[in-house]
Amino acid sequence: MQLNLFNNDKPIEMKKENRIISGYTIYNAEQHRRTKRSDLPSLYPDLPEKKYDIIYADPPWDYGGKMQFDRSGKKDVNANWEKNIFISAANFQYPTLTTKEMMRIPIAEIAKDDCLLFMWVTNPHLAQGLELAKAWGFEYRTVGFVWDKMVHNPGQYTMSYCELCLIFKRGRIPRPRGARNVKQLIRLPRGKHSEKPLEVLKNIEEMFPTQDRVELFARGKPENWDVWGLDVREEYKD
Repeated sequence: MQLNLFNNDKPIEMKKENRIISGYTIYNAEQHRRTKRSDLPSLYPDLPEKKYDIIYADPPWDYGGKMQFDRSGKKDVNANWEKNIFISAANFQYPTLTTKEMMRIPIAEIAKDDCLLFMWVTNPHLAQGLELAKAWGFEYRTVGFVWDKMVHNPGQYTMSYCELCLIFKRGRIPRPRGARNVKQLIRLPRGKHSEKPLEVLKNIEEMFPTQDRVELFARGKPENWDVWGLDVREEYKD
């Protein structure tokens, strides 16, 4: 279940000692404490001084304050607020950015004239993903990979199992080409929060084995890839 705290959603309320207590008032302080923020003077570190044939990106999509919480955040389950409310949000894991903020990152400066962008787009951000890639100088071409996480998330409409990695193009497809038989569907259980399957990196390598490649908003340091981002950690190293 999701509650949008900053878009006038009606809070969970009860009266206690003539005061209105909501779920928001209970977990507001914790939400601010757990939110990750960049301590850099700019949005992100300087981009590499290099141009690439292949750019692979998993943008830190912002959800506008939407929170996930368990059933203890429901009035009829936790009427007296005696239970702790479990809350989660993307910005508890890493600093998120709005689409407008990401549009300001000059990705076109590191793209060769012939370049492909493989970009992960969460289902609620599909329209923003198309806009972001266009702002970076790329045109939408197709769905590169469909990741079946094999575990569902409750959704407003259907049960959500999959995430898409879209392909965008600038100029022509980089050459020489490698494998042309890489499958679109990947069925692997999800791992750590927002972590993407390494199989996608390997598949891109098979498709374009000789090209210069960079992973944006990276967590790990895969072999034969340059990386860029705030959250590169040794524990995610391939």
